[in-house]
Amino acid sequence: MKKVCIVGASGKLGQYMVQHALDRGYEVVGVCRERSVAKLDAFKGRITIIPGPTNDREIIKKAVAGCDGVLTVLVPWGMQQYSSGTAQAILDYARPGARLIFSCGWHITMDGQDLYTRSFKIFEKVAGWIGKLFRVVEIDDQVEACQRIFASDTQWTVVRGSDLEEGESQGLPVWSRHVGDSILESNITRRTDFALFMVEAIENDDLVHEAPAIVGCQTPSALAHHS
Repeated sequence: MKKVCIVGASGKLGQYMVQHALDRGYEVVGVCRERSVAKLDAFKGRITIIPGPTNDREIIKKAVAGCDGVLTVLVPWGMQQYSSGTAQAILDYARPGARLIFSCGWHITMDGQDLYTRSFKIFEKVAGWIGKLFRVVEIDDQVEACQRIFASDTQWTVVRGSDLEEGESQGLPVWSRHVGDSILESNITRRTDFALFMVEAIENDDLVHEAPAIVGCQTPSALAHHS
């Protein structure tokens, strides 16, 4: 049995990852803020919960000990280098050879070859400006976190999600290396399937040192590509 740590386990994406991991027989350690522990009541007795800030290095050190994989929801909350602090702690403390899977949005680029629409760029700038103004979101720090991951020699994967929606699973999402590729045009993925892709990546060595941009496998652009 593999042991996996899910950082950000109490969020919507995190809870789906917990369920997918349990479905595969993994031993699960979940990390979340203390006030959010109750959100994991559905998994009581089946997972180990370590409460605390996910950018607390001691919390992360304890949580990832002995884990074969670490699944992390990189959130850009606050103005305290939350994303980069979380990512750095995981890079520093995960055991050698562990699979490290991080989640973020399409706005992250690994090689600068992604092509974004004008509306996407405008939305990103406005969201970043508003987030800084009200000190609730720090998109630049999420970018910094991913740059640190990309520079690492660990066994990382950064999964870049499209817009998300709730609903029944449609199956494992499809992916491409660059935003702007035609297969991604539909720009929508079921949240449960985003989580599924994250968990599946633990066993997929083809995704090591990749930053796949994903989209639902039943979306029009994915179906058109495969036909």
